[in-house]
Amino acid sequence: MDNKRYEAKDFKSSQLVRWCPGCGDYGVLSSLHKAMATLGVAPHNTAVISGIGCSSRLPYYMNTYGFHTIHGRGAAIATGAKVANPKLSVWLATGDGDCLAIGGNHFIHAVRRNVDINILLMNNKIYGLTKGQYSPTSARGFVSKSSPYGTVEDPFRPAELAIGARGKFFARIIDTDVKNAPDILVTAAKHKGTSVTEVILNCVIYNDGINESIINRDVRADKTITLKHGEKMLFGKDNNRGIVQDGFNLKAVTIGEGGHTLDKVLVHDAKTIDPTLHLKLALMDGGELPVALGIIRDVEAPTYDAEVEKQIADVQAKKPSRKLRDYLLTLDTWEVK
Repeated sequence: MDNKRYEAKDFKSSQLVRWCPGCGDYGVLSSLHKAMATLGVAPHNTAVISGIGCSSRLPYYMNTYGFHTIHGRGAAIATGAKVANPKLSVWLATGDGDCLAIGGNHFIHAVRRNVDINILLMNNKIYGLTKGQYSPTSARGFVSKSSPYGTVEDPFRPAELAIGARGKFFARIIDTDVKNAPDILVTAAKHKGTSVTEVILNCVIYNDGINESIINRDVRADKTITLKHGEKMLFGKDNNRGIVQDGFNLKAVTIGEGGHTLDKVLVHDAKTIDPTLHLKLALMDGGELPVALGIIRDVEAPTYDAEVEKQIADVQAKKPSRKLRDYLLTLDTWEVK
C-alpha cells in the first residue's frame, strides 16, 4: 500500500469492455475495480493473470499489469509471478472450465501450496466462449450442445475441491451484488495465502437463469445466507431463520417455532482450522438449506512464496556470493591433456 488515495477509475483501462450485454462478468469487473481502490495497492504493483475463456478477458480492462495466458495455465503463471516478485499483488481471473477442467491440476496445487494469490473463479456452469458445451460444474443430466441427452456425470463443487486441496480461504459472491462483493474481495486480498472466491455467475446467452432459483430478488433472502465471522447464522426476509446443528448435519429452522431459540443458532467461525463445518456450510445448495455467501473459511498458514523467499535468504546468508565459474569449479573437475 502507498499513501495515495485511489478510486475505482484508477484501475480501469482505456479498452472498450467487450462481453455479451447482460453478462455477469461486468458486475465482477466493477466489484474488482472498487475493491482495488479500497485496498490502496498501486496499479503498477498489481498484476491480473488469466487463462482462456470469457472471464479471461478481464486483464484487458484493468489498468494494471496483466497477462492473458494459455488455457488452464493461469494458476501456474500467477504462481511464478508471485514467487519472482513477492511484493506484487497477484490476481487470477478464471472460469469453471478454464480452472477446473484443463487447469484443474494447476488449481489444486496452487491451493495446496498456499501461494499468496487471489483466485476469482467465475462459475456459470457452462463453456460460454466455445458456444455452450457442458462444463465440470454442470449438473448431472444437464442438456447442452455437447450433452444433447443430458450429462451422465457428477460435477465438481468448487468449495469441495478447494477445501479438499487444503485450502485456507474460500468465499462466495454473486456477480450482480456490487454492494457486498467489493468488501469480500478486499478481505480475500488481505488474506495471506491462496484465496479462492467463487462467483455465482450468469451466462445470459448459453445458460441464462441457471441461478434464478436462489438469487431472484423474491427468494434470495430465504435461499441465501451471508456468513460473517463471529456472528449468528441468520437469514430470511425477517432475519428470523437460522442454521443449527442437527447431529452431524446442519438444519435450517425458524426462530420461535418447534422450540428453536436464538441461542441454538450457530455462530460462524471462519478462523477455525478444522474444515469440517466450513465444508458443510459451503455445500449447502439452496434446497432445505440456503446457499452460503460471504467469507466461509479464512485460516492463517505459511505461504509458499514467503517460505521460498526465506529459504533463499537463509542459503545466501550461509554461503558467500560467487560467480558461476567459481561454483562450477567446486564440482568434480578433470584436466584433459
